[in-house]
Amino acid sequence: MMEVVKKEIQKLLDADIIYPISDSDWVSPIHVVTKKTGVTVVENPQGKLIPTRVQNGWRVCIDYRKLNSLTRKDHFLLPFIDQLIERLAGKTHYCCLDGFSGFFQIPVALEDQEKMMFTCPFGKFAYRCMPFDLCNALDTFQRCMVIIFSDFIEKGIEVFMDDFTVYCNTFNECLFNLSKVLKRCLDYNLVLNYEKCYFMVDKGLIMGHIVSSNGIAVDPAKIDVIRTLPYPTTVKEVCSFLGHAGFYRRFIRDFSKTAQPLCVGYIKGETDFGTRGAATELGASV
Repeated sequence: MMEVVKKEIQKLLDADIIYPISDSDWVSPIHVVTKKTGVTVVENPQGKLIPTRVQNGWRVCIDYRKLNSLTRKDHFLLPFIDQLIERLAGKTHYCCLDGFSGFFQIPVALEDQEKMMFTCPFGKFAYRCMPFDLCNALDTFQRCMVIIFSDFIEKGIEVFMDDFTVYCNTFNECLFNLSKVLKRCLDYNLVLNYEKCYFMVDKGLIMGHIVSSNGIAVDPAKIDVIRTLPYPTTVKEVCSFLGHAGFYRRFIRDFSKTAQPLCVGYIKGETDFGTRGAATELGASV
C-alpha cells in the first residue's frame, strides 16, 4: 500500500490539488480501499456471463470523521433514484457519461484549507480542492451539477452526481442532446472518464438498474451479491442485509411483510434474531 499512497500523493501534487503543510490544529489519517473501474463480463455460480464492475484498483481516502462531526451539515436534496429511473425507462437510445475526479473541480476557501490536512508516511498535506470524503461533498457537488445543467435536466438529460445520462427515442435527437452536454462540459472544464462512458446503446446500467425500452430490470451482478450474503446473526449484519435487499424492494412482492421479523429484531437491538426463514425468503425473492 505504500507504493499506492506514494503514487497518489505525487499525482495530486503534480496536479496542484494538494500542497505540503507544516502544522495545523486539524489532522486526519488516510486509508486505502479497493476501487471498481470499468465493466468486465464474469461467470456467476450458475454459469451465466454477467457484466460486472470488478475491483481492479485502489482508492486513497481520508478519514475525516472527526472533522465531519463538527461540520454544519448541508441538506441539499439529492434526486430520488426511483423517480430518476422511471424517467429514463422506455427509451431506445442511451448515452451514459461518467465524470472524472469531479469533486476536485470545486476549490476550498483559503481559510478552510488547513482543515483538510491529512498525514501519511510521506508527510503532511492539505487540499486546495474539495475531497469527496467530506460530509457535505455530495450535496455541494450535486448543487453545482444542477446549476450547470439546470436547463437540460428532465429534458432528455438526467444528472446524478457525476453520472450524466442522455436518453431519447431517436438517434438524431439523442445525438443533438449529447452534443449539448459535451459542449457544456467543455464550457465548465468538466472531464469525463472514458472507461465508464457508453454512447448510443439500447440499454444502460444506471444506478444499479438495467434501463431499456422494455422498462426497468435488476442488475444480475448485484443479485449474485445478495444471494451469497451470509445469514445475518448480529445487528450490523441485519442492517447490511436489509440495505442490500431493500435496494430492489420494488421488485419484491410484500417486501415489508417478509422483512418484518428482521426489522423488529434490528429495532430491538437483538443479537440472536432467529430470522433465518425471513432472510431465506427475501433472498429467494430477489
